[in-house]
Amino acid sequence: MDAKTGFFYFFSIVLLFAAFRVVTARNPVHAVLYLILAFAQAAGLWMLLKAEFLAIALVLVYLGAVMVLFLFVVMMLDIRIDAVRKGFWNHFPLAVTVGALIALEMAAVLMGGFRGVEEPRPASVVVDAAGHAVQASNVKALGKLLYTEYLFPIEIAAVILLVAMLAAIALTLRQRKDSKAIDPSEQVHVRAADRLQVLKIAATQQTASANDVPSEEKKA
Repeated sequence: MDAKTGFFYFFSIVLLFAAFRVVTARNPVHAVLYLILAFAQAAGLWMLLKAEFLAIALVLVYLGAVMVLFLFVVMMLDIRIDAVRKGFWNHFPLAVTVGALIALEMAAVLMGGFRGVEEPRPASVVVDAAGHAVQASNVKALGKLLYTEYLFPIEIAAVILLVAMLAAIALTLRQRKDSKAIDPSEQVHVRAADRLQVLKIAATQQTASANDVPSEEKKA
């Protein structure tokens, strides 16, 4: 077994472990951290497939921005873990069904979908329209492909991400019942009469009785 195969198995094992911990971790913050680890291992697999641009994009975009945003959102939402666990077994049959279906689809693709397919080898030199040999650029070729043939799917993905960002902001800024925040406008318009009320109470005089006299005075 060569070094490339060894790194493949190492990244794959860590990736599977991190993905398993994402769905089994009890703490949402721990789940996000395991998801960051899974993305890092996936970037390593992209590097082994000679897709350097996708690996760097995965690290910079997802690990550097999206996952950090998810982590802060999860911490600000203050999710009640006890309330989430109550409905776990109610949705467990549906989750098992969907998971089994996805596993069967992935097994069908991996078992018979890549037979006879050679390993992709990026061309180091290409020929331009004038017939001159120029150095190939994977980033340039990928950019042309994304913004020509796949422009509409990219715009749809951008809209979906925008909606997700707005939804995260709306959930963060929602009014909570257990919050004790004070409205500053009410503090500014408050008056002294609203905070303090002076009551006039008539003075009362209590006469001392025999029972109120201390025992020492009775003995004297």
